[in-house]
Amino acid sequence: MRRWPIGLGLWFLVLAAAEVAALVAVVRFFVLSEHGQLLDSVALGGNWIGQARIGGVVDTILNTVSVVSLLAATASVGFIALIRRRVALAAGTILLIVGANVTTQVLKRLLLRPELGVDVERAAAGNSLPSGHTTIAAAVAVGLLLVLPARLRGVGAVLGALVAAAVGVATLSAGWHRPSDVVAALLVVGVWSCVASLFIVVAQRQHGDVVYGPGNRIALLVLALGGLVLLAGAAGALALTDQVRATPIDDLSRSRLLAAYGGGALGIAGTASLVVASVLATAHRVVPQAVPAAVTHEAAAAPPA
Repeated sequence: MRRWPIGLGLWFLVLAAAEVAALVAVVRFFVLSEHGQLLDSVALGGNWIGQARIGGVVDTILNTVSVVSLLAATASVGFIALIRRRVALAAGTILLIVGANVTTQVLKRLLLRPELGVDVERAAAGNSLPSGHTTIAAAVAVGLLLVLPARLRGVGAVLGALVAAAVGVATLSAGWHRPSDVVAALLVVGVWSCVASLFIVVAQRQHGDVVYGPGNRIALLVLALGGLVLLAGAAGALALTDQVRATPIDDLSRSRLLAAYGGGALGIAGTASLVVASVLATAHRVVPQAVPAAVTHEAAAAPPA
């Protein structure tokens, strides 16, 4: 029986706590404060830019993400884990997908968005944080990353981050969600990724010896550095938008709106990259390669060198 991976377990707890803290900060600033609501509204106000060219693509992306597609994707992820004879992995990935989506729907109904006179046209809609479509896409992407064989994990991680980011930006382009709604959804998935990973590690503890394969360093580097660069760009755009946050949206120039809208998209893509990177960084230890029992017995019976 394997030793308790205490260091790995602590990492998941610390990371989950950091993501919860980030989620609380997003809610407090972008939902509960006038300052944050203004910045979010300006970013959403620029969503018309380029919409004529990408409207068809946006509709296709959003129409693909539904309850039916969620159920089909969840079943597919669980099936992949089961055909690899990883029952704990199947249970953990289903826990991730279901937990993240239930949390998003609960938060969306429990959180109250105060009416501060910022976005009067959408006031009747109430709170829209977190984004349900983004939660579905990101949770399935991370679940698929965990169940894929090690040789495909790096490619799967990069593609998963791209899909999660694309769906998140599509909801912004369609005017369904503000940037903070999408970032919050990605953080919810990040928290549940830690919970699911810890569950899988604990559940697999009695499954015999394992071999920790090499991590997907190139993909991890691409996602981590790419995410940091994207978030740096988002921070710069946010600073520019902050200079004109008190100006009515109708009075803002196209360049100002594009900076705000583009900054929101960069923030979404950067967060998606870092959340997926955090899962990829430990995936080779969460889902290690099992050592066949015959090999384990031969090693135990072999005389010492």
